Amino acid sequence: MTFDGPIWEFDRQLFVTLNNAGFEALDGFMLLVSGTLLWIPLYAYLIFLLFKKFPTKNAIVGLAWVVVLIFLCDQLSVHAFKEVFERLRPCHEPLLAGQVRLVKESCGGQFGFVSSHATNTFGLAVFLGGLLGSKVKWLPVALLLWAALVSYSRIWLGVHYPLDILGGAILGTVIARFLLMVANRAMSASSSS
Repeated sequence: MTFDGPIWEFDRQLFVTLNNAGFEALDGFMLLVSGTLLWIPLYAYLIFLLFKKFPTKNAIVGLAWVVVLIFLCDQLSVHAFKEVFERLRPCHEPLLAGQVRLVKESCGGQFGFVSSHATNTFGLAVFLGGLLGSKVKWLPVALLLWAALVSYSRIWLGVHYPLDILGGAILGTVIARFLLMVANRAMSASSSS
């Protein structure tokens, strides 16, 4: 597939603008945001909330669906999108040579559409926001802001275009909404047995 035309050109220019708006003082923070270590307390808190707000049996079912969600988001973003569309990451794109502010030496894999970070974080945000939102009112918005921050860090670091992020956010949301329906049914069945 070729990535020519006005939409793709706009995406490249928007990437260059956003990526070059970054400044060194926040680079270390954005590397942390993009990683896993910083978010371990958040993940622990979300697991705690599952067990606090639901009976143990339902919390275990919900947690199992989170594992399925992350597996599907991660695998589909790579095998159904990156390997099919083969859109080069901006840091590998010859058209952008000398225009990408790459924060770390390694750029990641060759292809970037869709962003697995965006798919995973938006999937998790929508799923857990939907599952826990009626019990913790502020959680859905907080999780969406978290997913947006992690996703934006990928542009800051120079490894994804905005449309990679948008595509990943949509994919993660679709997977999460579907699995949320299934999980709610499974949890209802678990409660009645």
